[in-house]
Amino acid sequence: TEFSCVICHLPKTGNMVKESRYICPLSEDTQRLAREELREDEDIRENALEQMKKWAEDNPRVETCRTDPCFLLRFLRAKKFSLPMAQEAMERYLLLRQTYNYAMHNLDCLLPSMDYLFSEGYLFAAPGRDKKGRRWIIARPGVFDPYKYPNTDMCKIHAITYETLMEDEESQVRGFVHFGDGTGVSFPYITLFTPKEAVRIIKNGERTVPMRHKEFLGVNIHPSIKYVVDFGMSLISEKIQKRVKVFASIEEMTKKILDTSMLPKEYGGTIPMAEMIALW
Repeated sequence: TEFSCVICHLPKTGNMVKESRYICPLSEDTQRLAREELREDEDIRENALEQMKKWAEDNPRVETCRTDPCFLLRFLRAKKFSLPMAQEAMERYLLLRQTYNYAMHNLDCLLPSMDYLFSEGYLFAAPGRDKKGRRWIIARPGVFDPYKYPNTDMCKIHAITYETLMEDEESQVRGFVHFGDGTGVSFPYITLFTPKEAVRIIKNGERTVPMRHKEFLGVNIHPSIKYVVDFGMSLISEKIQKRVKVFASIEEMTKKILDTSMLPKEYGGTIPMAEMIALW
């Protein structure tokens, strides 16, 4: 969260601290995967970082922005080192942060509302990685009380979680698996966002947040919001649609998902949820 709070406050020129030469922290296996899937090697990475940094410093639409390698690599890796696409994604991301300033700044997990939602397990990352090296993000939206907390708190806890996870370069390459349990979610949750806001959130989740979304698993979707899920599916790309799997129950999911070791014990894994939450 420290990094996410300074994105729009670092100077572009003048007194910028001189950066040391980038040393790739990726494991050999992850570097191989990056070459195969993202076209990333040392020469391409160094050249792309230099061009991205110069573009950000010269871009009149960008007033202040982080230009350290880890931050720039979020976009380059998410867009497979296509400079025009990475630059567009970065502009979209910065615009998102400014447009939703109330939810994208002051990302402090110790704020009372955030502390409560994290402690209750609204959203957390499972410890470790699966066999493909991916981090799993566990969401339990039913924990969120729509009568007690505003939608800005929902946006803020997602921002804290994603900003934290995106700082890890292994995850920038390996990507993420999202798991959601819809228990307790019903019609009142739909009123948290206007239709226009909902469309923006869904589209930004794929196009603007520089994360490699590898799988989406959902269980226990209440019939009253099934049409909302169907509407959301219509807004995402066909590529992402193919990565979404929705199950009627945990029992059905555990029969069809061969490896549930990354999930909390309550969902077929090995580590109790309370322990996972505490570790996160």
